[in-house]
Amino acid sequence: MPKPTFTVSTDSSKLDVEMIHQYLSKESYWAKGRTRETVETSIKNSLCFGIYTQEKQIGFTRVATDYAIFAWIMDVFILPEYRGLGASKQLMQAVISHEALANLRRWGLMTHDAHTLYQQVGFLPLKNQEYFMEYLPEKK
Repeated sequence: MPKPTFTVSTDSSKLDVEMIHQYLSKESYWAKGRTRETVETSIKNSLCFGIYTQEKQIGFTRVATDYAIFAWIMDVFILPEYRGLGASKQLMQAVISHEALANLRRWGLMTHDAHTLYQQVGFLPLKNQEYFMEYLPEKK
């Protein structure tokens, strides 16, 4: 079987929101239980990238950014049956080379298990980890 050809698009009208919600809320370790409404809001307020083979969406990521200084990459996934075929690397290359993000000075992301993928496109562990802080409000 030949390796599939993948294309990446930021056209939000092509996104399969049902598939994205299904994966994030049921299969991902970081977004279990995320509501459809939350997924839709996050898509609406982010620069989103879908990756497709033919017309079928097989992966997704989104970027929260000010388009000037900073971007944070979130919700990166490739459907299990398409992993190991280069789709995740192609998706990440499309993100970091997107023309609207070309002049950013800092990118961020968090991962539990995909360090090797992100290192392939230039990400490194935090240089000054002690500078970073986070706020995790209690869920109501």
